[in-house]
Amino acid sequence: MKILAGALLLAAGVVAPSAHAAGNIDCELRFNLSGWSIFYKTATGNGTITCDNGASIPVKISAKGGGLTVGKSTVSDGRGKFTGAYSVNDLIGTYGGAEVHAGASRSSNAQVVTKGDISLALAGTGRGWDLGVGFGKFVIERR
Repeated sequence: MKILAGALLLAAGVVAPSAHAAGNIDCELRFNLSGWSIFYKTATGNGTITCDNGASIPVKISAKGGGLTVGKSTVSDGRGKFTGAYSVNDLIGTYGGAEVHAGASRSSNAQVVTKGDISLALAGTGRGWDLGVGFGKFVIERR
């Protein structure tokens, strides 16, 4: 009986998904984003995800949410760092998060959004003006 149990455990290890056995991949998002807010915040843009395993995909980005916000802004050469992904396909989807922001003329913003076990730390410097507290979703789609 012990031999059968050992053989089953060994077989389970052989058929386990190889992507998870390989470990997490390091990926980065570079993006441009522009938008506006008057109680409802919306922004759209484009970017590229590149990973240390050689994968690279162009993406479309949208951010939407509500809260007590007002403003208009543009982020050029924004950057994001993903953690918790095993494949570039894991990075596509809807992330949730919240932010507090304020700025005039040139402003900086940093935010962390999550999707399950995957986190995306975003940072960027932009132009415009904004003030408020926002919450909502950050969506990454293939272009």
